[in-house]
Amino acid sequence: MKFSSAISFLLVGTAAAFAPAPVSQRSSSALFMAEEGEIKPLRIGTRGSPLALAQAYETRRRLIENFPELEEDGAIEICVMKTQGDMILDKSLMELGGKGLFTKELDTALLGDEVDICVHSMKDVPTWLPDGTVLPCNLPREDTNDAFITARDEYKTIADLPDHSVIGTASLRRQAQILAQNPTLKCVNFRGNVQTRLRKLDDGVVDATLLAIAGLKRMEMQDCATAVLEWDEMLPAVAQGAIGIQCRSDDERSLKYIDALNHMDTHVCVNCERAFLEALDGNCKTPIAGQARIVDGQIVFRGLIAMPDGSVKYETEKTGAIEDAVKIGKEAGEELKAQAGDKFFEMMVEMSPQQVLGQLTK
Repeated sequence: MKFSSAISFLLVGTAAAFAPAPVSQRSSSALFMAEEGEIKPLRIGTRGSPLALAQAYETRRRLIENFPELEEDGAIEICVMKTQGDMILDKSLMELGGKGLFTKELDTALLGDEVDICVHSMKDVPTWLPDGTVLPCNLPREDTNDAFITARDEYKTIADLPDHSVIGTASLRRQAQILAQNPTLKCVNFRGNVQTRLRKLDDGVVDATLLAIAGLKRMEMQDCATAVLEWDEMLPAVAQGAIGIQCRSDDERSLKYIDALNHMDTHVCVNCERAFLEALDGNCKTPIAGQARIVDGQIVFRGLIAMPDGSVKYETEKTGAIEDAVKIGKEAGEELKAQAGDKFFEMMVEMSPQQVLGQLTK
C-alpha cells in the first residue's frame, strides 16, 4: 500500500525518537530545587498523539538550546494526557461541541499545578483562555498550507478528482472550499491521528484527504503529500502551522523559559488571525479560514467565511502596519460579519450538526 511504509516507519521510530534520556544522577542546581530540597522539573503537558509528542519534544529541544541547565537528567518532564477530542473519534468536532475539545484537560492540569507549561497546536486553542493562564509564546511557524493526499497518482489537485469522488475531512472549512470548487464531490467525517487517516486512505475508504502540511513535516512524513495547495485553492485555518505554549500567569519561572522561545513574527500573525476569529465569534458550525503573513515590513491578511456546502462565500484582504495586527484582524472579521449579515450567522446557529454536515460518518 502507498502509505503503509511511512506509517510503519513512524510508529516504529516513535518510541525511540520521543523517549527521554536514560535516568542518571540528577543535578543539584538551585534552579530546580523545590522548598523541600528536591529537584522540581519543568513539566510539559501535551496530548499523546505522535504529532503532539513531536511538538512537545520540539519545545523541549528549544528549551535546552536556550537554557543548557535544562539538559540535566530530570530537568524536564513530558506529561502526556488524553483529551475528550482524542477519545471520541466517531463524531465530528461540531457534534462534540467544537473548540476546547483538545485543550480542556490540559487547562485543568495547568491550573491544578500538575504541569507547568502546555504545548498546543494553535488552531485547537479557543480565542479565550481560562483565567489565570496566558499564552505568550509561539514557536517559529511551519508552512501553513494544506496538503492534498491521494493514493491515485493521476490526481494532483482537487480539480483533478472525478465527479462524485469521496474526500475524507472533519473540517467544515475544507469541506466548504472543496464543494465551492466542485459541488458533486462528497465530504465524509474523517477523524483520528495522521496515521489513522492515511491508513483509511490506503484501504480505499475515501479517494482523497487533506491534512496540514505542517504536521506532516514535523513527523517527517511530507513525502506522503501528493501536492501542497496554495491559498487561492484552499485558504488555511486560523493559526494553522503554529505551536503555542501556555503557562500560569503568575509562574515567573515558566514565563522566563517560554518568553525566550517566542518567535515574534509568528506571534504577531497568529494574534491577527485570532482577532479575526474572535470578531466573528466563530464556532465549529461556521467554515472560517484566515491567514496573515509579513511581507515587506507589513502584515497582509486574508480571511474567508462560507456556507458549509460552499454555495456562498465571503472573502476579504487587508494590509497594514505590523503594530496594528490585532486591529487589522478584528476589522477584517467585522467586515465579513457585516457582508454576510445577521441571517447568515443565525442559520449557522440554528442548523443541527446533521444539517450542516449532510454526510455519513466513516
